[in-house]
Amino acid sequence: MHARTPRRSVLAATLAAVTVVSVAGCSDSSTGEGGQVANAAAVAGAPNALKGVCPDTLVFQTNWWPQAEYGGLYRLVGAEPTIDGNKNKVVGKLVDNGADTGVRIEVRAGGPANNYTPSASLLYTDDSITFGGADLDAVAQVSGTDKPILSVFAPLDLSPVVLMWDPAQHPDFNTIADIGQTKTKVIYFQGATYMAYLLGGGLLRQSQVAASYAGTPDQWVAAKGDIVQQGYLTNEVLRYENDKSVWGKRVAYQLIADSGYPVYPETLAIRPDRKQELSACMRKLVPILQRSTAAYAADPASTNRFISELVGKYPKAFPYSTQQGDAAAKAMLDNDIIGNGRDGGVGDFETNRVQRIITVVTPIFAAQKTPVKEGLTPDDIVTNEFIDPSIGVK
Repeated sequence: MHARTPRRSVLAATLAAVTVVSVAGCSDSSTGEGGQVANAAAVAGAPNALKGVCPDTLVFQTNWWPQAEYGGLYRLVGAEPTIDGNKNKVVGKLVDNGADTGVRIEVRAGGPANNYTPSASLLYTDDSITFGGADLDAVAQVSGTDKPILSVFAPLDLSPVVLMWDPAQHPDFNTIADIGQTKTKVIYFQGATYMAYLLGGGLLRQSQVAASYAGTPDQWVAAKGDIVQQGYLTNEVLRYENDKSVWGKRVAYQLIADSGYPVYPETLAIRPDRKQELSACMRKLVPILQRSTAAYAADPASTNRFISELVGKYPKAFPYSTQQGDAAAKAMLDNDIIGNGRDGGVGDFETNRVQRIITVVTPIFAAQKTPVKEGLTPDDIVTNEFIDPSIGVK
């Protein structure tokens, strides 16, 4: 894992709730890349001209509702897209900094939006899906099956998953290892692979953990903050600090990545058997993804307005205000969640980090009777073939 200096930013942003608007069927949006689409089209043969090289519609399946973590992806959606509130998806022109690339983009929400069906599975059951979002440990987990996937782009350099606590009640906690020296209860999402790592490495004790976190603050509130809880730097940390109805006081945390589990989250993955078919497309598309990610990092405001609008038109989505998106984007930048790889490009994979994940999860998945591919190497699950190292976050 490349060296970095962990930084903590206490954000003063007020996380105002966005009003959820129930919408049946489809509707048009005036946003999409913040309405910045120019009346321009990529010239045939230009680096950003995708018509005739990529599928007419590139379908991206995510694993959650629209949010800041997907900012670079949603920034690709051009002006006047069609929003389908019944199917939790948006379709529009795929644009590269205002230029129409000649193809369309469809972004589908996941998680509660599709009954928590993993994108890795959907790549094999729905041939219309081009790219699926998958954490790298999940990519390794299916490597030994007949449905492997290959990650081609890492929109986030670090996972925003944290364990968080009340520093007033636990002033001696600075790291996750400190928590393991006590009997403090730790709650987390069931099935989180990182927990097996924390337990196996002795950072936490089996007797103190419970897979009972479901994304709501009820247990934290009931315990008056006297527990440790999984959360996201981009969500729970911000909400708990700024929403007085939940907590309204400072929380402390450590990124799971800083405990020795540097997984790449929500990578964009394809079916390996489609790599040859999609290679010409990805040589042009992946640099576009890089540019969009870097542009979102530099100025996320318009995309966050679009994301908030989308959430408001997905009837079952959790409220997500523009202020929440702005605060999440700032937290990601302040804590190196969005950043460049060792070669300077955004979206690439560092071989030593990928190997670290393989080394950690191989015995974990073997014990869970889902063994990884025998002799698994980084090249089996990731590729930097389509990354332009000159395109990075500034």
